[in-house]
Amino acid sequence: MNEHYFSEKPTSKIVEKDFEMKINDMKIVFKSVSGVFSFGKPDRASLTLLKYFPKVHGNILDIGCGYGLIGITLKVTNPELNLFMSDVNERAVRYTRINAKDNNANVTVKSGDGFSPWSEKLFDVIAFNPPISAGKKVWVRLINGSLAHLEIGGKLICVGFHSKAGKTVEREMKIIFGNVKTLVKSGGVRVYSSRKER
Repeated sequence: MNEHYFSEKPTSKIVEKDFEMKINDMKIVFKSVSGVFSFGKPDRASLTLLKYFPKVHGNILDIGCGYGLIGITLKVTNPELNLFMSDVNERAVRYTRINAKDNNANVTVKSGDGFSPWSEKLFDVIAFNPPISAGKKVWVRLINGSLAHLEIGGKLICVGFHSKAGKTVEREMKIIFGNVKTLVKSGGVRVYSSRKER
């Protein structure tokens, strides 16, 4: 079977690669793992999202968190945030918990497909690096789910390569939310934001 990083139960051999990042004079360490997105080093889209992530507060969800790169970095650099993280990939969830512990990041991590781990919970912000290779049906479902799991006035913040699927992500956000803004343009990467109006 051809496995992907969005497989629920990866069976591929586990290979680990450690790396560290420095943000605001803070060192953040990560243990990446095979079978999980962005193995070996942080991907450029996620780094762009983190570099330009707007100042936010309250309950933040990192949906499709991988091994925790986005959510853990946000928590370490903004300790007042209430960070929630989830992924369909059970290996990703396991390594998110390892990385959270290694960085003393107090976050809530759950395993499950899409928004199934969160039932009726609402968030102030949802951060999302869409799994483009999983197919449009998958990530559009997650954008739809974001609308249902945001507080009124809450925001979905997505990142993507505009010339690839990013333009389609932007269009779908506008269709679903009724609005979309481009927060950042950087080297082909775009950060998009939609607000739940009602």
